[in-house]
Amino acid sequence: MSGFDETILDEADETVRIRFVVNGRKVACEAAPRETLVDCLRGELELTGTHAGCEMGACGACLVQVDGRAVHSCLMFAVQADGARIDTIEGLTESGAIADLQAEFHRRNALQCGFCTPGMLVTAHELLSQVARPSRETIRDALSGNYCRCTGYEAIVDAICAVAKARSEDGGAR
Repeated sequence: MSGFDETILDEADETVRIRFVVNGRKVACEAAPRETLVDCLRGELELTGTHAGCEMGACGACLVQVDGRAVHSCLMFAVQADGARIDTIEGLTESGAIADLQAEFHRRNALQCGFCTPGMLVTAHELLSQVARPSRETIRDALSGNYCRCTGYEAIVDAICAVAKARSEDGGAR
């Protein structure tokens, strides 16, 4: 006998049933306790707009909203989201919540390869829900957790500024 405990392997393969509301729909799935939320969203739920980038919470590609707050889904276990309300880039798009941001990003060419764009949009959406007219410095600070290798950020900051201005002139209506 090797002294190796086979129950450790059995426990590692166990899954847990988790339930949450994703993009307005009640969802239940099985996840291993060690499975990240980004892997669950992409693999189990086929919501591939949320990207797995650095898997260390540094790049922002995996940002989703959990109970209304931007969260790095690569740093959160899926089981931690049990009972939560999750909005991914797909849900924010379907609801129209970020339509003006998406249009302005497109208009200003604030996206190139597009890998970081979902996380940038989640960040911008959260920022503009908290601060109606953020300064360029405030926008840059909010984006500090998002990494883009293509754009140089200027067009992204310009797009967010333009949306903030338009929303405040419309009285916040979108």
